[in-house]
Amino acid sequence: MNKKKVIVIGAGFSGLSVGAYLAKNGFDVSIYEKNKTIGGRARKLEIDGFTFDIGPSWYWMPEVFENFFNDFNSSVKEHYELKRLDPAYSIFFNKDEVFKIPANLNELYLLFEKHEKGSSIALKQFLKEAEYKYNVSMSDFVHKPSLSAFEFIDFRILNAALKMDLFKSISKYIKKHFSNPKLIQLLEFPVLFLGAKPEETPALYSMMNYADLVLGTWYPMGGMFKIIEAMAKVAEQQGVKILTNQTIEKIVVENKLVKGIISNGKFEDADIVVSSADYNHTEQHLLEKEYQNYTETYWKTRKMAPSCLMYYVGIDKKLNNLEHHNLFFDESFDQHAKEIYDTPQWPNKPLFYSTCASLTDRTVTPEGKENLVLLIPIAVNIEDTEEIREKYFNIMMDRLEYLTNQKIREHILFKKSYAINDFKNDYNSFGGNAYGLANTLKQTAIFKPSIKNKKVQNLFYTGQLTVPGPGVPPSIISGALVAKQITKEFS
Repeated sequence: MNKKKVIVIGAGFSGLSVGAYLAKNGFDVSIYEKNKTIGGRARKLEIDGFTFDIGPSWYWMPEVFENFFNDFNSSVKEHYELKRLDPAYSIFFNKDEVFKIPANLNELYLLFEKHEKGSSIALKQFLKEAEYKYNVSMSDFVHKPSLSAFEFIDFRILNAALKMDLFKSISKYIKKHFSNPKLIQLLEFPVLFLGAKPEETPALYSMMNYADLVLGTWYPMGGMFKIIEAMAKVAEQQGVKILTNQTIEKIVVENKLVKGIISNGKFEDADIVVSSADYNHTEQHLLEKEYQNYTETYWKTRKMAPSCLMYYVGIDKKLNNLEHHNLFFDESFDQHAKEIYDTPQWPNKPLFYSTCASLTDRTVTPEGKENLVLLIPIAVNIEDTEEIREKYFNIMMDRLEYLTNQKIREHILFKKSYAINDFKNDYNSFGGNAYGLANTLKQTAIFKPSIKNKKVQNLFYTGQLTVPGPGVPPSIISGALVAKQITKEFS
């Protein structure tokens, strides 16, 4: 019997995931990637012996990666070495007040107690509740296709949902447990990347604090691209064909059925198409209007997670007073959040983040040198020019040198920037977003863009703009659940 032919658009985490699972389930799968290398937002940049992860740099929720490889009779350790970071990261509140977040929970309790008497007891309770939310979410919620509210009408699930704090903000929830402003910022920081202000994010997402503080922050030696290489290897072992430099111009639909795609001017037939490319781009630019799930107005009213300005910097000396991950919270968290979400503009006094993977992994730079990545979360669809980028590079570098008490500028070998225009050009990213849709209650589960086209029965979507949401682990899960849905409908 002939296998059904599937074309997957995009070779990022979700595309590789859905492709691997579909091939395992008996489909003939080809993945078409726009760029010259695979990886999507997780590509790598190589310059003069320096290697940088272009996008994601945080490795959280390690069981998601392990589960993926286990599903193909493999394991993480067969593909890359995983190292837990300790400290997980540093937070710079000022030059003399730097929190180093330990991997050991007892040390973490001592850190909290040092800054707020009794807070260690509060933290234990907070993390216990966060663990419950995490376990319930991972077992009962994130693996659902969210095609109907009826998926969630189950007494056990409804009962659990009542305990998940869906209707309480994470800001109020954290402040119920803690009063020290620095401890509050420590616990709120993942929210800035989830894509909404703490006051608008459901307290459900305290589960990310459990992922952070209990499950830990890890690093795959060689960089995050090692995961992409491993997933591609697994996919190819299942029979997946991966083609790069493929610009998809159209998804061809006849009589409400996808017939194939046009890539680089050539028609390629398919029984099923899965887009892991930007959802908005797929709908607004690759499909005829009559076959689109959502209107242009719909997309304009979505609340987007941030974009970001990043700099990849080669340094000709060893750096001091930095950890692998570093958060610079020496300016107002609330003000920066307002300038992302309420009054979209370049921030006046931005928070920023740096990662220096070479402190952990000497293979990513030449001997005696460092690779430094700087990142500012910013609003989507704001003006992006080289002059603006350079201005903010200097802002970050001024503060980085001051807060870490060292000269860095004079040791820069090269720097390369990446921001809104690049997200649009490389990924057709809606508004130049970096992190997908904001995780607000009105954009959760069945309220996210659907994994199925409602007008074309053999067209599906996966990735960070659909369920379960943004981030590397959710994208891998997204691919798995879409493959499961397709297998259910078409096997």
